[in-house]
Amino acid sequence: MPLPKLNDPKATPAPSKPERKPWKKKSPVEVVLEQADKLKAEIAEMEERESKPKRKQLVKFEEARKLFEGM
Repeated sequence: MPLPKLNDPKATPAPSKPERKPWKKKSPVEVVLEQADKLKAEIAEMEERESKPKRKQLVKFEEARKLFEGM
């Protein structure tokens, strides 16, 4: 078994960096609700002619929201 070299950069620990927030797993319901909120914000900023596809998608997310809230 080889001994680690003293000058090996891989063997030295990385300098301390600010800790990242722990990853929080989202349920499918939370993901759909979050996407619907993002689409609402995008639509509010866009012109009417550009938002037609987004509005159709938003209708689908709103239907999904109703299903999830009915659970």
